[in-house]
Order: sequence, then structure tokens, then C-alpha cells
Amino acid sequence: MQQLTGKVAIVTGASSGIGYQTALLFARHGAKLVVTARRQQELEALAGQIRSGGGVAIAVAGDVRDEQLAQRLVQIAVERFGGLDIAFNNAGAMGPSAPLAEVALNEWNETLATNLTSAFLGAKYQIPAMTARGGGSLIFTSTFVGYTAGMPGMGAYAASKAGIIGLTQVIAAEHGAQGIRANALLPGGTDTAMGRAATSAPGAREFVEGLHALKRLAAPEEIARSALYLASGASSFVTGTALLVDGGVSINRT
Repeated sequence: MQQLTGKVAIVTGASSGIGYQTALLFARHGAKLVVTARRQQELEALAGQIRSGGGVAIAVAGDVRDEQLAQRLVQIAVERFGGLDIAFNNAGAMGPSAPLAEVALNEWNETLATNLTSAFLGAKYQIPAMTARGGGSLIFTSTFVGYTAGMPGMGAYAASKAGIIGLTQVIAAEHGAQGIRANALLPGGTDTAMGRAATSAPGAREFVEGLHALKRLAAPEEIARSALYLASGASSFVTGTALLVDGGVSINRT
């Protein structure tokens, strides 16, 4: 059964990893998509794959730190598809991997702009469009880092992603009466290009896998299925949550 038939969705960070798999899954479940990322070629390939499977997708390349992009994505959704029902604000960056005292201010600011300010900019334009539609679902990609665990060398990343949880809760409280739900998705270690880059040192992947109760990393498709849950009517009474999809890394001590 298609869970998103008749729905219109924006997916950011859609050219690879979790965003890519989520866009494909949303399309298979009937959503019309506006997808964005910085890499034009990969984004066009995604849109082409969706269309070849009978779905509908518009690719818009850009930087999520750009307020004009946030506005344009919503404008396209409204003008081409009649409105906006779902937004998966997923784009993000790992930022510097260094002790906090060694992080440069420009590195800190860039990480917060990419991970947190972009989420604010997305929501700023998505919320009015969803209100006009009678409601909708906002989903933000956060992480367990800075929520259930402090990981050395990840201060900027943790702060930016923890900030998303606070933003999510405020949106849920401010706009619940308008039928808008807002939730944060908190993946554990996931087998994406970003995740592989962070575990490129010898033995690093095995170490990270061992931190999880399931003793493995997630496939991006597994995280996408949780995004589908939050986007669909299956989660109609779920808002303001930090949904851990982390393979037990938050509770594991073995």
C-alpha cells in the first residue's frame, strides 16, 4: 500500500545516503518530490531514476545555507504540485574532527550553518505552505551524538545536531494546532559516504560497529523507512519527538 499518495514532499541532501534512499522510498509510496543537494549530476540521476520508475520528481541544485534556495524549493512545490505536505530536512555535514579548543571559528560557524541554520531556513518557508494545506510533517535529521553520547572531536557536529532537537520541539509546540507535526530522526552509525569517511582509519569501522547493540551499521534504506513512518499517517499522533533509530548505540554497554 502506498502511504504517501497525493502528498508533496521536499527532501534535502538527496544526492546520496539517507536522503537519496528516502527520496526513492517516498516516490515509491506515491509522493511527488522536490529534491535538492549541491551536486547537480547526482541529483539529476536521482530524479531520472524516480521518473523511470513512474514517479514524479523535480531536481533543484543548491546550497541549503542559502535562504533563497529554501524559499525556491517551497515555491516550486506549490506552483508545480499545488502545495507542500512533507519536508525531510536532511542535509548536513560532519564538520571538523578535532578537540573543541582546536576548532576554528569559521569551521564552527560553517557546521552550524549547514546543519542547524539550514533547518531553520527550511522550516521558515515550509511551515506557511503546510499551514495553507491544513497541516503537514516536518522531519529533521539529528543524531544520537550530543543527545545520548558525547563523542570526542565532534563538538560542532554535536552542538548543531542537538540544536535541531530543540528547534523541532518548538515547532511542534507552536504549530500543532495548525495540524503540523515536527519530529527529529536520530540515526546511529550508517553506511553512507559521510559515515565511511569518518571511519576510514584502520579498525575504525569495526570499532564503531561494536558500539551498537546490533553490532553493525545501518543501511541508509533502514533510516529511510523510519523517515517514511514520520512522514505518513502511521505517525499521526507523533510530534515533538527525538526518534532514535540507532541500532542500540545509545543503550549498549557491551
